[in-house]
Amino acid sequence: MEPHIPLGSRISGERLAVLLGEWRRRGSRQGAADLAAAVELQVLDGQLPIGTRLPAERELAEALAVSRTLIGAALDRLREDGLVASRRGAGSWIAGTGRRGHERALPSGEGLLDLARAAPSALPGLMSAVDDARRALTEYVTGNGYLTGGLPLLRERIAERYTARGLPTSPDQVVVTGGAYSAFVLCLRMLAGPGDRVLVEQPTYPNALDAIRAAHALPVPVALDPVRGWDLAGIEAALRQASPRFGYLVVDFQNPTGLRLDAAGRERLGGLLARSRTPVVVDESLVELDYEGDPLDAPPPLAAFAGDLTLMVGSAAKSHWGGLRLGWIRASADLVDRLGSSRFAVDLGAPVFEQLVLASLLEPAGYEALARRRAELQGQRDALVGALKWYCPEWTFEVPSGGLSLWCRLPEPMSTRLAVSAANHGVQLAPGSRFGVHGGLERWLRVPFGLPPDQLFEAVRRLSMAAASVRGLAAVPAVNVPVT
Repeated sequence: MEPHIPLGSRISGERLAVLLGEWRRRGSRQGAADLAAAVELQVLDGQLPIGTRLPAERELAEALAVSRTLIGAALDRLREDGLVASRRGAGSWIAGTGRRGHERALPSGEGLLDLARAAPSALPGLMSAVDDARRALTEYVTGNGYLTGGLPLLRERIAERYTARGLPTSPDQVVVTGGAYSAFVLCLRMLAGPGDRVLVEQPTYPNALDAIRAAHALPVPVALDPVRGWDLAGIEAALRQASPRFGYLVVDFQNPTGLRLDAAGRERLGGLLARSRTPVVVDESLVELDYEGDPLDAPPPLAAFAGDLTLMVGSAAKSHWGGLRLGWIRASADLVDRLGSSRFAVDLGAPVFEQLVLASLLEPAGYEALARRRAELQGQRDALVGALKWYCPEWTFEVPSGGLSLWCRLPEPMSTRLAVSAANHGVQLAPGSRFGVHGGLERWLRVPFGLPPDQLFEAVRRLSMAAASVRGLAAVPAVNVPVT
């Protein structure tokens, strides 16, 4: 029995022709094979997500200026390879990543240079904040320690930051959680149930996909172009055709691409979500890591355009330290009440001491330390760019204006094999398939720059050796790797 695949938006023949580009190989008379290979490449690159409905044969033939016989032969090849499925009356759609679509790599081990987790070391000044928290804790130890919504002081400071960024917020609109992932799980539990569709970007944050699957919901991907960014027309079509229960988006230094949606794009996207009455969870874990200016001068949060059905999720893990397991949700008062009703099935609140530490870090002096952190990370980003250009000149990427990683296009579909080979060279990686709804993305690799420059250079040197050894390797068994 075939697995159920939720069908996403339909791609027109004209749009698919533009996506495929110059698909004929020079001198080749194997037109069907060339066309099938071009479609497969777009599937592996994530530009044709699984579930995408393909145009009718006649429409595609006209768009590509070829015969319907050639189109039919190419589809036959794609069906044989498991990339396309067809059914009378329903047409054809992308059904898998084919024989080259390997999933998830690689064993964890000791002594590896960790490029699987996009996270820096602790922010300087953390221990001073710990001392401040220790002294402030005496005020709370006589109580029972349960603060379901969060420490009032911390909620106040988070609300002040949203207001300063252009989104007026009161403390009662903030709920403190045990990290951004816990915040997303809480939103997911409130908004969706088994069988519900959830709109996501492709590629996107792997742990969010894992949480959606664990809730037995169905992620509906919309391709995110690594250069041009969000396909707002595709999102509009998905909202209309798939009717998702909610969307999960990362519009500030998107993980893994590093892209940021501008103010005009946010206004249009927010309008689409508001008109369709679609709730959206916006992950802002990386919003403070802006290397081109003060985060307060950045485009306003998406909730400023999308209305009261928007839940903004933040985190201290990327900006301050992954060991400070705190996050938060900013939402309307009505949604905060609903979150409180569903929270007891997830947890009973975040630890008081850690909240006191973060409240200290969110004082004005803490933002000065965060500015120094941004300068440090910008230097690490530039070091990684230089190392990749030196050791891996065939890899291409856009240099992001913020965030913690580069999204690299590889010279051939080898991301999973490279991740496995890299482990043998002492580097831990998350392959591109981890960031796709149904795998694929074998020509892509996320390379974080959370390590010091000397370790980044050494890691990239080892990566170049791993890449050289991969070119002749056969397919490898797939195993899992934690990603942050």
